[in-house]
Amino acid sequence: MAHVDATFILGVDLDGVCADHSVRFRDLVAERLGVDPTSLPLDRSWDFHEWGFGPGDFEDHHRWAVMERRMFRDLPVIAGAPETLWRLSDAGAWIRIITHRLCVNWGHAIAVADTVEWLDTNAIPYRDLCFLGAKPQVEADLYIDDGPHNIEDLQAAGNEVIIFDAPYNRHLDGRRARTWAEAEEMIEEVMARHRAVQRQLPGIDPGVDRLERRRTG
Repeated sequence: MAHVDATFILGVDLDGVCADHSVRFRDLVAERLGVDPTSLPLDRSWDFHEWGFGPGDFEDHHRWAVMERRMFRDLPVIAGAPETLWRLSDAGAWIRIITHRLCVNWGHAIAVADTVEWLDTNAIPYRDLCFLGAKPQVEADLYIDDGPHNIEDLQAAGNEVIIFDAPYNRHLDGRRARTWAEAEEMIEEVMARHRAVQRQLPGIDPGVDRLERRRTG
């Protein structure tokens, strides 16, 4: 068997990368405001000004969505995220989830519990789960993120980043993935450079639902 170097750590953002935050948040904001969801465009800026948000509006709506409607528990999963992350994990990547969700005062218990439930429900593999905003402080060999400020900070600190494409980050330069299929190819290239790719062991079921099938089989 080929020599494998020290563990390859992949830092993975949640909202906008694994979880479709924009779609669920739009539906909840539309419900709260009594407007048609299509009046709130998904092709938006980072500050949501296309939705007519003024100072403090995002914080108010987001707190309500997280605390009252348990948004972090119900976000749609972005296509391909679970399957791709399982393949990468099986190939030797240490999946480190990094998210800045502790932004609602007095709501940390709900944010953490609903995040863990969402990860389990959607079969997202991970070894570490980090809640923090300063992502360059987390040691990883490669990051995948959609937040413009996170990407800029990571790049400025000399980190390698894959930009997960979104309307609000298209002004940034760097390697860009529009889908998890594209991201997988890029991640495998970086893992190969680190000599961190391992083949699936013989006899191990590679399916993303293998744990559930083993429990119910």
